[in-house]
Amino acid sequence: MVTLSTLWVIVALVVVATLIGSIYKQASERNFERLLWAHLYNLVGSVSVSENGDLQGRPELGEIRYSSPTSGWYWEVDSVSSNLHGTLHSLSLGTRKIWQESLVTFPFDSSFKRTYPAHGPNGEELFVAETEVVLDSENRIARFRVMGNLSEVKQEYRDFNARLYSYLGIFGIGSILINAAVILFGLRPLDRVRRSLADIREGRAPRLTSDLPIEIAPLAQEMNALIENNVRIMERSRTQVGNLAHSLKTPLTVLMNEGRALGGEQGRIVTEQCEAMQLQIQHYLQRARIAAQRDSVVFRTPVTPVLERIDRVTKKLNPQLDVRFSNQFSGAVFAGEKEDLEEVIGNLMENAGKWGHSQILMSLQKAVNDAEFMIIIEDDGPGLAAEKMAEAMQRGRRIDETKPGTGLGLAIVQDTVKEYGGQFVLKSSQLGGLRAQITLPLVKN
Repeated sequence: MVTLSTLWVIVALVVVATLIGSIYKQASERNFERLLWAHLYNLVGSVSVSENGDLQGRPELGEIRYSSPTSGWYWEVDSVSSNLHGTLHSLSLGTRKIWQESLVTFPFDSSFKRTYPAHGPNGEELFVAETEVVLDSENRIARFRVMGNLSEVKQEYRDFNARLYSYLGIFGIGSILINAAVILFGLRPLDRVRRSLADIREGRAPRLTSDLPIEIAPLAQEMNALIENNVRIMERSRTQVGNLAHSLKTPLTVLMNEGRALGGEQGRIVTEQCEAMQLQIQHYLQRARIAAQRDSVVFRTPVTPVLERIDRVTKKLNPQLDVRFSNQFSGAVFAGEKEDLEEVIGNLMENAGKWGHSQILMSLQKAVNDAEFMIIIEDDGPGLAAEKMAEAMQRGRRIDETKPGTGLGLAIVQDTVKEYGGQFVLKSSQLGGLRAQITLPLVKN
């Protein structure tokens, strides 16, 4: 809007300046020509013929420039008929003659008048008004010429244009600044709405501010109604998810108890499958919850406290291991829920504690992309071959059946990280074991 209004002001002022300049030029040239013809008629009325047939008269045209040498303003009277003698001229012309254009190039009109351009003694541009007049009954004819300095008129036109463009330029700059100020001030409420929406998306505010102009207030009301409706849908979905989890919890607990009571191989299989079902249900319910909240409300979870707590728990559960936490990005804030981050890191640390021989290293770092952060967990265990790394993240796939577990941990980590738009990769660690690296989004400031 500011750009378009600026372009419009520039175009409009250029057009206005061109039109005013053109009108002024036409008016100046028209008035200049009228002045010359008025002087010419005055000259004709001031000249007569003597008894001897000579031109006589003392013309006073009321213009001092006709008396100033080489002023560019001249008049001259020449004899045309053979029975008329002599010549008269202004003091400004002196003994010089102005070149007369031929009658072929600039002929007289029906009133025996003509105009044409010429050059003065100093090279100035002249405009000549000329006519032929019969002075008496004996048909004595004289040619009258009045010459005006056209260079002065053109210089006045240039000076006028310079002043005109200066004034219009000042006016244009003022108009552009006022337009920009009005437009930017008028759009400030929309910018406030944008910032409020960003605060809602980042979890810093629950709804749009209501302190808005009446033009924007209906938009804010509709947006708040939409946000509240989304919140109700999410809460209803969470309630239904909780009800489903609660309704399945009791039957699964009964089956697990029956499996333990049954004992033997069959009882072990029933118990393991019930545990796997329980993990699967929790996982898919969690994925549904993440998908429902994603892109609607962004939670803010400081990463450092979560990792410090997991580090302490891992040390207590694995006192035989040297567990270390390296924090290189203490200000990281995860754009997601704390429970999801705890589950992801908890699964990875649990695996590291299960396979590590003597050492586990967890580090928090900045990602190459400023919008993300990295968490790296390494151990000095046996590690995995490259072809086994992809297989290990397959759902329910257990690389080593001798270790306890369901084979769902890495799959849960991969799905959860993917739901948040992050990345999860497995590599070989410099400690000799496995390196698990996850990249997750940061909260945008």
